[in-house]
Amino acid sequence: MDFNKIKEMGLEYAEKGKNAAMDLAERGKTQAKIVNEQTKLARAQRQLGALVYSLAKGNEENQPLVDKYIEMIDAIEKDLTALRESIGTPAAEAAPEPEAPADSVTIEFPTDAQPAAEEKKTCPQCGAPVSDDALFCNKCGAQL
Repeated sequence: MDFNKIKEMGLEYAEKGKNAAMDLAERGKTQAKIVNEQTKLARAQRQLGALVYSLAKGNEENQPLVDKYIEMIDAIEKDLTALRESIGTPAAEAAPEPEAPADSVTIEFPTDAQPAAEEKKTCPQCGAPVSDDALFCNKCGAQL
């Protein structure tokens, strides 16, 4: 065999290896984004459930705020679908979203009676205290 032919073959295999590594790295980044979106989805769903429970328990209604949470959840689900499709995983074949163990789930009820020590963030619209992971203000409904 000719040295130049061996050199060409080596460069070709090196290029293929580089491309495979780059594809794998990109797929890993997308998988990390999927996990992040799944976490956001689970948090938004928990917050919506807590809001609905709190409103029902107090015989109150705040449909605009509930609708905002539903819209946010829909947007996150669409982002998840797009990310899964970008790596060739149809939604039907996607792994189920991980659920946190029951003993580690913390449900924060959207009330004004929470201790001030837990509240570090405030709503930019009305100044009401909100939890760090809240997507909307529980008092005025402003997006955070």
